Amino acid sequence: MKKVVLYLFLLCVTGISFAQQKAYDDGEWFKFRVHYGFVTAGYATLEVNKTTLNNKNVYHIKGYGKTTGMSRLFFKVEDNYQSYVGVNNDLPYRFIRKIDEGGYTKDIQIDFNHNTQIAKVNNKKNKEVDYVTFPKEAQDMVSAFYYLRNNLDINTIKPGETLDMDMFFDKENFKFRLKFLGEETIRTKFGKINCLKFRPYVSAGRVFKEKESLTVWVTNDENKMPVLIKADLAVGSLKASISEFKGLKHSFKIVVD
Repeated sequence: MKKVVLYLFLLCVTGISFAQQKAYDDGEWFKFRVHYGFVTAGYATLEVNKTTLNNKNVYHIKGYGKTTGMSRLFFKVEDNYQSYVGVNNDLPYRFIRKIDEGGYTKDIQIDFNHNTQIAKVNNKKNKEVDYVTFPKEAQDMVSAFYYLRNNLDINTIKPGETLDMDMFFDKENFKFRLKFLGEETIRTKFGKINCLKFRPYVSAGRVFKEKESLTVWVTNDENKMPVLIKADLAVGSLKASISEFKGLKHSFKIVVD
């Protein structure tokens, strides 16, 4: 059950949204309920605020997740992920990962230099600093979601096709792969919503049952807001569904019967 809240959520949303114009802005906020059936296991949030970093205009994106109730008694999770993304180029300048998952902790800050393509990885817990090269325009775990919302056109990909992008996490470079499954209208607490359906590829093993264990639905509008995530885990299955939101840049659309 390790990393069942924010880890699962962020893995899902790193590559699921497509738009021709800016899909988000200052003040956007999402809250997700993570649950087994009717039992709530935890919550995760994502929020966006404009600020500056090293004299650059950036979006400060914060992801936070934790287990709640009985789930917290069995396995305590409290994860904090942050990314500072350029307002004009959608590239990450800083990534923060501060987690506590059942006593397993990490406190890492990564600063990206896109001119030299070298990332400074500061492991604050172990007091270690490494310098690692990364591919051009590589994204971090959080920034990838927002990059794709602004830069990829859903009209260029057909159901069944996949896309890849370069990502940098901790001290490693890897390819993130996503399959587009088509459109589907689903029921939510806000009503019926027309969605785009995706399948992010993950590593099978300890957490996920197989590499195609995740299915993700995002609104088929200019917001491309994630509304539902379903995961087949090594033991059981899990869902994350949107429970609250505010600060959307575009109108939110409900399907009327």
